[in-house]
Amino acid sequence: MPHATWATLADDHQLALAREALRRAAETLADHAEVLATEMDQGTLVDRGGPDALRLFAAVIRATNQDAFGPVGQA
Repeated sequence: MPHATWATLADDHQLALAREALRRAAETLADHAEVLATEMDQGTLVDRGGPDALRLFAAVIRATNQDAFGPVGQA
């Protein structure tokens, strides 16, 4: 069976994959926001406030999602 590429997928399949990717991304960000808030509430992480808090959040996302998702089509 030939391997499909993005360009060869029907528009409805591209849209479905894109929506699922966005759903996963939103859920991941929400989960990390909850983890970060809990860690700050418990005093495990210092609440730095403002831009520093956002940088800390970005670091948490990058550190925990390096291998989070498998290949496309394995949902």
